[in-house]
Amino acid sequence: MPLLARTVNTPLVIEVRRGAVADLGPLLADRRISAGGDVAVVVGPGQGERIVELCRPSLGAADVFTVVGGTIDAANDLGDRLRRRHYDAVVGIGGGKTIDTAKYAATRYGIPMVTVATSLANDGIASPTASLDHEGGKGSYGVHIPIGVIVDLDFVENGPDRQTQAGIGDAVSNLNACADWELAHEVRGEPIDGLAVTLARTGAEALLNHPGKITDDGFLTTLAEALIMGGIASSVCGSTRPASGGDHEISHAIDRLHPGTAAHGEQVGLGALFCTFLRGDSDRFGRLAHCLHRHGLATTPGDLGLTDEQFVDAVQFAPRTRPDRYTILEHLAMSPTETRERLADYAGAIRDHLG
Repeated sequence: MPLLARTVNTPLVIEVRRGAVADLGPLLADRRISAGGDVAVVVGPGQGERIVELCRPSLGAADVFTVVGGTIDAANDLGDRLRRRHYDAVVGIGGGKTIDTAKYAATRYGIPMVTVATSLANDGIASPTASLDHEGGKGSYGVHIPIGVIVDLDFVENGPDRQTQAGIGDAVSNLNACADWELAHEVRGEPIDGLAVTLARTGAEALLNHPGKITDDGFLTTLAEALIMGGIASSVCGSTRPASGGDHEISHAIDRLHPGTAAHGEQVGLGALFCTFLRGDSDRFGRLAHCLHRHGLATTPGDLGLTDEQFVDAVQFAPRTRPDRYTILEHLAMSPTETRERLADYAGAIRDHLG
């Protein structure tokens, strides 16, 4: 049988270090990104002004655009402004909303995109999707993967701890997403991509087992690498399968039923822990519970401000958020009564592991 050729889209440049924002000039002069430094820089409000001030000396004549809101309308407006002249690349600097807005606008007009992340709240820094608000809801839209991913640890460290904690939850949830994908492969014969699974799982396991804290450069670098590998894994297989399973379904359900409950990463972390319990993987459940607890993330619905009954409702609603996806939730197809019983057992297991 002949071997099949495989084309994998991955960033040309990946850097995780301090001072990256101030040193953007040499990076953007890399001919793989821009032959003449003709780039558009996209920032968000507030911190964006400080960012522009820091990197302006190295940016030369680059045009700077400020975006607000993280909406489809904002992304389309940015796209309309970008098309007024030629740019070699779009450089999105900031957090998730700014980066996703820039990714969508750049993709719309076929312009290469470079991510410069100042927070590590989710895997959007390198993923082929953009999460944007539209008509009162949040949608996920396919975009081109960034050709460069830069993470400035100075900004990450000085940003809100809760953003970094959320990133931990998002990264380690890939373990559950991969397990759900393997379940779908075993039960329904769904095709599975071994490279995508390896990338997503390797980054998540490295983070799960790292002894450091969010104040350590080594830990933050491992977190950044885990989020980047999760995004690349989705690009490799052309699907969010290696980064989104029952954990994300539960989070989407919480967003629908109880909007504003918590950050995405906090919710998917709890969702991943509950799904791992349902799967009966006691070893991974214990390690995941200790990781989330050690970094101040939710391990019970109450930690998110939800009652047990609200969480049960979210678990029941979860499969409706992704009807095309088969996870442990669809596999068990629990009734409300069964979900309450399993949640009670889960609470006991958490007490046993965490005291």
